[in-house]
Amino acid sequence: MKSRIRQFLTPGWVLTAVVCVAFAYLAFTVLAPWQLGKNEATQERNDQLRHAFEVDPVDASELFPDGGELAEGTEWRRVTLNGEYLPDSDVLLRNRPVDGTPATHALTAFRADDGTLYLVNRGFETPSDGGIPDMDKAPSGEVELLGYARRGEMLPERPPLEGGPGEPTQVYGLNTDQVGDVMGLDLHADYVQLAGGQPGGLRPIPLPTLETGPYLAYGIQWIFFGLMAPGALIWFIYAEARERRRDREEQEAALRTSLDDGSAAASSAVPVAATGAPLGGTVGVVKHEGDRDAAAPEPAAPSGDAAQADAAPEGRAPVDPAEERARRMAARYGDSGHKGRRRRGHGLDGERF
Repeated sequence: MKSRIRQFLTPGWVLTAVVCVAFAYLAFTVLAPWQLGKNEATQERNDQLRHAFEVDPVDASELFPDGGELAEGTEWRRVTLNGEYLPDSDVLLRNRPVDGTPATHALTAFRADDGTLYLVNRGFETPSDGGIPDMDKAPSGEVELLGYARRGEMLPERPPLEGGPGEPTQVYGLNTDQVGDVMGLDLHADYVQLAGGQPGGLRPIPLPTLETGPYLAYGIQWIFFGLMAPGALIWFIYAEARERRRDREEQEAALRTSLDDGSAAASSAVPVAATGAPLGGTVGVVKHEGDRDAAAPEPAAPSGDAAQADAAPEGRAPVDPAEERARRMAARYGDSGHKGRRRRGHGLDGERF
């Protein structure tokens, strides 16, 4: 077991395991919670919008606390205002598109009957040729308004842009403190977005719609990826171990086959004496190396079936013993030149004459 574990303690496998574990940890602790959190926030927003549009409007003083901000879950509630506009306090909100269309919003101060000053977004107009669009002034006198409670925005990075002669100042965000400084008024921390068809209203700003978004699906995908990464690592380790076991079994089978073949060949071989000569024969010895005519004793002639098999192998003509002996002598001692040369008193075939 330890040897199998050591097989995977290589830099490649260790790095792969670290990457898989780190990815799974990131998926479970960061990525999936991030998307699931956005889905939860979207659901809360949808619930808040449903509630805000279903309940009856209330006076702004009930939702806008003195010196404080809107309570959690009260944004987009419908409110009513009784009082008058301050027409000379107009400020323009520039570069705030509506449904993908460039738009300039009109921001005007409103004094309620209780003396509280609210910032009212009266709507928008589309600028022409990049300039300031024509906008109707807010009416003077006592009016009653219906709008939506909105939270003030953070302070924008860009400072207000001074307008030309007879043009209002332009801002880049709905931060009531900044807008109040431009107007020279102490506005409430939050503001009112005017509903359609109200006195002093311009083109109404569309209301937000309920949305689901892909966040839940993305969160589930990150959870799945977090599970799949270590699962894939385990599968690859299992596949590698199985492949190595298969290679080892094939090598062992090949070794067993080789050993079996060697044993079979050894059992079928002719027994050999310690001297290296075949059993049953005698070894010829040459007394003098230079005397090639001195013949060593001949091996014992085979007898019985062995002699017949040696003399006449199957499928061949019988061999003359004399020729066979001469061939063996020539193979053992070399061709001494006796063949083909007449010796005194003998013919080529050993006949006397």
